[in-house]
Amino acid sequence: MQLYVVDAFTDTPFRGNPAAVVLLDEPAGERWMQDVAAEMKHAETAFVVTTREPKPLRWFTPTTEVPLCGHATLAAAHVLGDSQTFTTASGELRCTRSDSGIDMRFPADPPFEHPDLDVSRALPSVPVTDVRRSAGFLLVVSDDTAAVRACEPDLDALTRLHPHSVIVTAPSDTDGVDFVSRMFAPAIGIPEDPVTGSAHCVLAPYWAEHLGRGDLTGEQASARGGLVRTRLDGHEVVLSGTAVTIACGTLAV
Repeated sequence: MQLYVVDAFTDTPFRGNPAAVVLLDEPAGERWMQDVAAEMKHAETAFVVTTREPKPLRWFTPTTEVPLCGHATLAAAHVLGDSQTFTTASGELRCTRSDSGIDMRFPADPPFEHPDLDVSRALPSVPVTDVRRSAGFLLVVSDDTAAVRACEPDLDALTRLHPHSVIVTAPSDTDGVDFVSRMFAPAIGIPEDPVTGSAHCVLAPYWAEHLGRGDLTGEQASARGGLVRTRLDGHEVVLSGTAVTIACGTLAV
């Protein structure tokens, strides 16, 4: 089995979000895939069955399977080349080449108001202006971009806030970028995810509503950093980005 390591949502090695990609001839056992993902220790490892169309695709963190992952999908499409269609737990995902890299169509996950939730213990240094919940994420909004860039959350308190992932976001302070974000998911074994495609399925509709534009660029302000271009198209979000192959080899077990 071929194994790749790819940095996604970047054109620079050792930036963006690293993902492992395993190419399979036949579907593999869930326990085995989880063991491989734990061994790889990336935020997600993607497993693609290459002998079927559309290609079955699954994603595992070091501790659990997840229903949707943007950066590992981008990594898989980058490895396979051309246009790709994947069948996944979140439905059929289509990836196409474009002038801006690879465009991925994902289901939008618009957040709705979630009043009376105190996040101050989990995010003590972030002044909060809005808290919302989507199908997959808790979204915390601030008007203090510097505080979002510098925030050091209480991960134990963060885990109690949401069973999956928490996004913290603010307007951008950089030319050519519309909003910044951080994404923390300690509940599923990811203290901080460097660049998160699926989080932008929440961020794109939120900021499109508040900025009055459907075509936006988000910066995920982790230590590695990365840019995600987003475009609303009905009930879908088109996520665009580039990727760099870091390593390739053979999985021996």
